[in-house]
Amino acid sequence: MESIAKAEQMEPRLNCQKVLPTRSVPSLLDDVKQGLLQVPRRLPAKYFYDEHGSQLFDKICDTHEYYPTRTEDSLLENAAEDIIKHCQPAHLVELGSGTSRKTRRLFDACEKHDHQVKYWPFDVCEEMVKKASESLVDEYHWLDVNGLVGDYNAGLKHLPELPGRSLYVFLGGTIGNFAHDEGVAFLSELRQSMSADDMLLMGADRIKDEGILNSAYNDKEGITAAFNLNLLNVLNKEVEADFDSEKFKHHAFFNQDESQIEMHLIATEQQTVKLQALETEILFEEGDSILTEISRKFTQTSLSNMLKEAGFALTKHFSPENNYFSLVLASPEA
Repeated sequence: MESIAKAEQMEPRLNCQKVLPTRSVPSLLDDVKQGLLQVPRRLPAKYFYDEHGSQLFDKICDTHEYYPTRTEDSLLENAAEDIIKHCQPAHLVELGSGTSRKTRRLFDACEKHDHQVKYWPFDVCEEMVKKASESLVDEYHWLDVNGLVGDYNAGLKHLPELPGRSLYVFLGGTIGNFAHDEGVAFLSELRQSMSADDMLLMGADRIKDEGILNSAYNDKEGITAAFNLNLLNVLNKEVEADFDSEKFKHHAFFNQDESQIEMHLIATEQQTVKLQALETEILFEEGDSILTEISRKFTQTSLSNMLKEAGFALTKHFSPENNYFSLVLASPEA
């Protein structure tokens, strides 16, 4: 990666740097040992996102059934000016920035009100950070972008110390991919990295009709199923496994007791899968499951309580008339 100094010489409005981890994060092999070789079997959802998986997820976001992306984007479009006026940030730091597609709503509001802000997109994929940053500086000629490459699960202590108020942005309902205790721990760590004047803008999916929730993760085109099954291809490549995706099926449902969508891969027949990198094999009986993702859904009360438990006070709440999704502004409590 180019150093900041070199990047400044080439393009002073576009810089990029790595964020060093503050703790070790399990590797895929570690997670396979701890999650796939144990019963019940599970793997972290982050392994969905190889190149093909990322392309499939983009397609999921455009399906008729998958409401979260377009609902959150619409909320941002309507609330962006209010958010910028209220926060008046000098910096916008986005965790898990991806392509920064929805974040443009905030930049549009800044542009409309002649408000200068510096953008700090933080993502694990260096190529994506660079590509999105280059697009943004072309699109917004006033915007300075300082890309951050790292894994926010590996800690936030090495984020840059920024002068002035920062608005930390965590969109996509990603907080729902954490179990409750993990989500509180993550937000608590973020709270400790923030100054008293900083603010958090976070998106969270809401509990709604079970049929709508189930349809969102079982689209008629089968794109979500392909996305889930692609995890087996990732395992075949990265741990030299020999999964046959035709011997598994996608299964996603809303678990009412846990208020979460669960995505599973279900073995359709008895089979033995070899994992060459670990010199072992796994016996699957018909009906055996691998939990590949959870996506928790919130009420306004449960969302507010989680923020409070992590040391935040709810400042503003934005939701559409159907209450499908929430955008919240929160400030660190003293």
